[in-house]
Amino acid sequence: MRLHRRRFLGLGASVIVAPALPRPGIAASYPNRPVHIVIGFPPGGTLDSVSRLIGQRLGERLGQQFVIDSKPGAGSNIAAEYVLRAEPDGYTLLACTSTNTLNQSLYQHLDFDFSGDATAIASVMLTPAVMEVTPGLPAKSVAEFIAYAKAHPGEINMASPGVGTFHHVAGELFMMTTGTKLVHGPYHGEAPALIDLLAGRVQVMFTLLPSSIMHIKAGDLRALGVMTAKRIDELPDIPTVAETVPGYEATSWEGLIGPRGVPADIVQSLNDGVAVALADPEMKRQMTALGGQVFPGSSADFGRFIAAETEKWRKVIQAANIRVE
Repeated sequence: MRLHRRRFLGLGASVIVAPALPRPGIAASYPNRPVHIVIGFPPGGTLDSVSRLIGQRLGERLGQQFVIDSKPGAGSNIAAEYVLRAEPDGYTLLACTSTNTLNQSLYQHLDFDFSGDATAIASVMLTPAVMEVTPGLPAKSVAEFIAYAKAHPGEINMASPGVGTFHHVAGELFMMTTGTKLVHGPYHGEAPALIDLLAGRVQVMFTLLPSSIMHIKAGDLRALGVMTAKRIDELPDIPTVAETVPGYEATSWEGLIGPRGVPADIVQSLNDGVAVALADPEMKRQMTALGGQVFPGSSADFGRFIAAETEKWRKVIQAANIRVE
């Protein structure tokens, strides 16, 4: 897929993930007009909700409205390019997700480099994921699943919402790190994939916790391991996958970035605002209600995180030869 520069007004040259030097004339009065947070998915989803929560808190702190603009399409690439080619004045931001780091390797003809063409501003939220199986599968732990999969190569069906989704590449990472062979079955969305997992027509799914936790607690699905680095409060008795497969981790996340050249003091002002919001117990409660965890950190930390995630998933996507056109 190629996103043409002429699609957007004012598109410019490539940029890098690093705060730029301050521009005193711009930064001193920031913000003096509404700031736009662009999302690459339709309204109503988790990213939209998180962006509105953060936008409201930033608006209250900085004294200007933070407007949420939805620009869905092309797997969120349209929104990403729109922001990365915008004027680097801090008034056009992208609510980015783990999808953006996957897309850099999934799409062959992008006119931007997400991990290299952005100013990292602030990480916002992590969404835990879980490896779950249909109860009919005779495996009650990750170790038992690996043993069963190796004894039945190519016989276990792995569902996902589609080729190149977080769920798909998380499953591919599991196969790479365990030497197992699962049969990937892409669906048109997470809901139909879960329906078939619940019915036992597929056997395993690597999915985000919010969509499955009710089924897990009801006993309709069996959680073998959470895919975070540490155990989580929502499922305290479920081990991490990494306790059996050292180094395995796959987590969805949300954050804010801008184009290259956003002045450093504007970046710091926005990062400080997000940090204050994430430290508020009420914000933590609201993010927990959305199925996530607050994800604070400096802009430099977030820049390094984006680069590391991009490289991690590049290796998986190339090894599994996954392509989206």
